[in-house]
Amino acid sequence: MSTEMKVTFPGGKKVTAHYDGFEIATDQGVDSGGEGAAPEPFDYFLASLATCAAYYVMKFCEGRSIPTDGITVHQRWERNEEKKRLERISIRIEVPPEFPAKYHKALVRAADSCTVKKTLADPPEITTETVVV
Repeated sequence: MSTEMKVTFPGGKKVTAHYDGFEIATDQGVDSGGEGAAPEPFDYFLASLATCAAYYVMKFCEGRSIPTDGITVHQRWERNEEKKRLERISIRIEVPPEFPAKYHKALVRAADSCTVKKTLADPPEITTETVVV
């Protein structure tokens, strides 16, 4: 897995990240001057947290031969519009009635072990620079 990502500007309000052979396209919504042709960058941030938590839920179930049919992960968030930032994110794991009750708390612990959540809890130093090439 690479430790570098290249980002290009294909036009309009679109920005594309190139990473390990994948292209991650973003665009701004129509209300922000874009075409709405792809998720906005912040949407990917939110999706990374939800899908990471869901991955750990899936991994937990696989380790115990519990089918994931009927399990869904829902993520909600609250924004402070004045401060233009998130105030709260909540993740709810919905399980079918036949899911073993003895694993409910363990399933939450599994989701909470998500790498994205851990990174948010102890954020890395982020530096930015301009370089002439």
